[in-house]
Amino acid sequence: MGMSYIPHRLTPPMLRRSPYPESLKTRKEIEKHMNELLEMEVIRKIGHNKIVKITTPVLITWHNGKSSLRVDFRALNNYTKPDRYPISRIPHSLD
Repeated sequence: MGMSYIPHRLTPPMLRRSPYPESLKTRKEIEKHMNELLEMEVIRKIGHNKIVKITTPVLITWHNGKSSLRVDFRALNNYTKPDRYPISRIPHSLD
């Protein structure tokens, strides 16, 4: 009785999504936030300076003029499979 071999795909298929329409001012704000995150090493570039579009950045502007960067993961969520055995809730584990 031998072992079966299932190849593992290291890279998902290209998950490209067209960006949301944005003004030049919004694009500059998104680039500013992205550069801050790159400097803090929260995010990193993938590939050889290629733009890999798995997610779409969305800029939220608040009433006080401040803005924050959010990420639209819907394309990635459509690709991933749900966990068959999710982690149990903590109160159930403590009982």
